[in-house]
Amino acid sequence: MRRTLLFSIGFLLALGAAVAALRYVAAQGGSGYVIIGIGQWSVETSLLLTTVVLVLTFVLVYFSVRLLVTAVRLPKILKQRSFEQRSKRSQEALLAGLIESAQGNFETAEKHLIRHAANSGVPLINYLTAARAAQSRGALEQRDEYLQLAQETMPEAELAIGLTKAELQLSNQQFEEALESLTQLDKIAPSHAAVLKLMHQAYANLSDWQGLSLIIPKLQANKVMMEAEIKLLEAETFSSLIKQKSEARDAVALRNLWLEIPDHIRKSGGILPLYCAAMIEAGAEVEVEPLVRQAIGKEWSETLVVLYGCIHMPDTEDQLVKAEAWLNAHSNDAILLRVLGKLSLRTGQLDKAKTYLKTSLAAEASVEAYQLMGDVLMKENDTLGACQFFRNGLLFASNEVVALIEQNPEVEAAEGVEA
Repeated sequence: MRRTLLFSIGFLLALGAAVAALRYVAAQGGSGYVIIGIGQWSVETSLLLTTVVLVLTFVLVYFSVRLLVTAVRLPKILKQRSFEQRSKRSQEALLAGLIESAQGNFETAEKHLIRHAANSGVPLINYLTAARAAQSRGALEQRDEYLQLAQETMPEAELAIGLTKAELQLSNQQFEEALESLTQLDKIAPSHAAVLKLMHQAYANLSDWQGLSLIIPKLQANKVMMEAEIKLLEAETFSSLIKQKSEARDAVALRNLWLEIPDHIRKSGGILPLYCAAMIEAGAEVEVEPLVRQAIGKEWSETLVVLYGCIHMPDTEDQLVKAEAWLNAHSNDAILLRVLGKLSLRTGQLDKAKTYLKTSLAAEASVEAYQLMGDVLMKENDTLGACQFFRNGLLFASNEVVALIEQNPEVEAAEGVEA
């Protein structure tokens, strides 16, 4: 269009110049003439005719050249127009597919997206959107096929395709497959925030606490999660690892795990009792006794006091003396008194045990205190008194269960369903 306009302007200017020249010649009193000689031949004609012939020749030559150029470029022009038409149809199909997918018409959306994907300027969007639509209707094989087509079409977008695949697998609860996909992506793009975030979800859903503990430093270094979230995750991960290790009752494995736990987690109030309880069950109670005692000395913890009473030291009397030192600051603590009664019973000091246990029951009744008091009386051959305390302990336990049911009616309903 631009070339045609320029030609028209040039032609009109030339024609105007020719007309002006002819008018000038006519004003001078003659029409003018032109003589053209070629060898022995010569032609004489009027200036007007020569001008007309030149203009017509120019027009003829111009359009002949344009026609020739157009004929040469015709295949390319047709190809370009065909490409533009296919691209337009592809864009329309992509838009229709996105709309259908948003409306929940997933099968229709797939048809629109795939039909013209090959002609799309962004085929990756077509295939990935089609993969999501296929999963939404439960066609997992079709989903994987679309993802493979996306990989073949744009291999340079391996990370984007892999993330989409892992995300779809996670949403479909294919946690092991998702973790496998993410492990491959982690090799391609180490420490990528999106990959680490999805790996965290996969490990958590698989309860793979060991794997999760390995990526926590990466999560923190790459600021994938907030600092408070990282601390909560660390506490949950290492607590779960201790619980898993405790099942095997392997003191060596527990000790090695404890050394791997960051200092700020070990110093937190929740994980130390778990570790000590696991070590006690593993038979390494003597090893953790100083740790429990020092922790109680720094910050009073009834949980640790109970654990201290579960430790069987070779010298129980020395253990009792160390525990009695806490009475100075916690003389009316029912749990401490109960533990002291337990240790006194273990050393054979029955009168001291009765004193501690009676004081503990007076401060706060508990099933264990009743049971321990019964054990003391059995040692003294007071069978009737022992049975009375055992009975009181059973009644106290049953009353606690009734109170729990009254506070949580859903518990009773759940028990009825299970029955």
